[in-house]
Amino acid sequence: MSQYSYDTKKTGSVFVISAILVSLFVLWGVVSPASLAETANHLLASTIENFGWFYMIVTAFFIAFVLFLAISPFGKLRLGKNEDRPEYSYYTWVGMLFSAGIGVGFVFWGVAEPVLYYMDPPKGIAPETAEAARVGLRYAVYHWALHPWAIFALVALALAYVQFRKDQPALISSAFHPLIGKKVDSWFGKGIDILAVLATSTGVATTFGLSAIQITGGLSYLTPIPNTIITQMIVILIVTVLFIFSAASGLDRGIKILSVTNLTIAGILLLFMIIFGPTLFIAESVVTTLGGYIANIIPMSLTMTPFSDSVWLGAYTIFFWAWHISWAPFMGLFIARISRGRTIREFVFGVLFVPSIVAIIWFTAFGGTAIHLDRTAGHQIAEVVSSQVELALFTTLSHLPLGGIMSILAVLLILIFFITSADSASYVLGAMTSKGSLNPKMWVKVIWGFLIAGTASVLLVSGGLRGLQTASIIAALPFAVIMIFMTVSLYLMLKDDYKMIRRSKKQEQMEQLKEELREEIYEEIKEEVFTEIKEEVVNEIKDEIVSGVIEDVMEENTENLSERKK
Repeated sequence: MSQYSYDTKKTGSVFVISAILVSLFVLWGVVSPASLAETANHLLASTIENFGWFYMIVTAFFIAFVLFLAISPFGKLRLGKNEDRPEYSYYTWVGMLFSAGIGVGFVFWGVAEPVLYYMDPPKGIAPETAEAARVGLRYAVYHWALHPWAIFALVALALAYVQFRKDQPALISSAFHPLIGKKVDSWFGKGIDILAVLATSTGVATTFGLSAIQITGGLSYLTPIPNTIITQMIVILIVTVLFIFSAASGLDRGIKILSVTNLTIAGILLLFMIIFGPTLFIAESVVTTLGGYIANIIPMSLTMTPFSDSVWLGAYTIFFWAWHISWAPFMGLFIARISRGRTIREFVFGVLFVPSIVAIIWFTAFGGTAIHLDRTAGHQIAEVVSSQVELALFTTLSHLPLGGIMSILAVLLILIFFITSADSASYVLGAMTSKGSLNPKMWVKVIWGFLIAGTASVLLVSGGLRGLQTASIIAALPFAVIMIFMTVSLYLMLKDDYKMIRRSKKQEQMEQLKEELREEIYEEIKEEVFTEIKEEVVNEIKDEIVSGVIEDVMEENTENLSERKK
């Protein structure tokens, strides 16, 4: 058994309690969708009013913390043993990052979000102006670049470190060993895991709903199929069945193949938009948006509206922060699973900066093209977005060459994203409710797949897109608190390990220095001894030679005297 597999595969109380709670939520939505919607709206208003500031400050803190880890000496530490190396190529790894589910957000909001902000900009900006267009692109990038990926990176770092460096199970509670010790195995730790499962199921259900809305929107745009709740339910059911086949293929086959396919299709769609759209305008907008984003990221991250209502922030920024936080356990565990062997610095660069660069190009290309067509060609894309946001992408593509073919390709892309999201989510929830097993049983993954599908369905029925947003904002709040303590725990682990590594290196250096000194002293003593021995030998040889010479001379003299006497 691999040291990283945790092949117990046993479900426990976390699975039972989480599954019951999610099932009760689904049942509530089926029996009384109006009651669910009313309660959710009340909780939403209370959450935004009382905790909007909290969402804003913690997301900024998460970025600062992750960047600190990357540039600090901790960045050299490896997510795994010292001999571990990455198991996926960089291209495949990046593809799996997007296909885990966040790619759905890129496709759904790529056109819609900049156009929405163009029509309804932040307070102080006149709608449908050039300034509103620039601010719209900047805020779209702001919601999908560094902030969400810092949230995912933080949880992924903690989980990858405890799994592959500390040989702990793939559980959120495993990251809390430095803070609570053996209590991670008690009900305290199980409570953390249950909250993580509930937040994850809500966040994933939101993505399910968004995918279903956009797929039915695309189908209704391309075919006579109506864009109704019934159609959305049918799409969710079909995708749920399809994901089971992908899940049966395993992580290395199913998700890996679909992820590479996804990344390739998304690349084709992006290149098409850049080439056949207003290329020069897109290039200029990318530069302008990047500059505006860098210049305003701190003010945007720390700006609230204490002297006016917070409707805009609640509807957009706070929703996205909450949605990303609710996704954090899922994305974190999945990214951790595919990132073993990478250093923290390499990991942060790949998870934080590569997707952020893609987000800048993607949202500027798609959203900028839509705003450009609306302002210069009078195609009234803004009106479509305001009435049917799911048609934003397809309406924009229809005004470009080969738009019909690209729309079909976009539907295929969303469908594959949907399947990989379901596959990834069922795998992660299965692992989280199987005591951290990295190979959860198939029936556990299937149950979670159907429960998430049910959650998405009741949210759509009770509130549509707003219902999905409401659920994310409410469910993310307790996990945001958990993430704060997770940063403390991760820092303590890294600090202790770094100290131990430095101590070990110092010891190695001391041993090496001792060995070098030993060799130097040995050579010096050897040379001195050799010199002394050489002198002694030379003196002995001299004495021997002198004695021999004296004897020879004596013998010669004796012989000469004898001859003379004769």
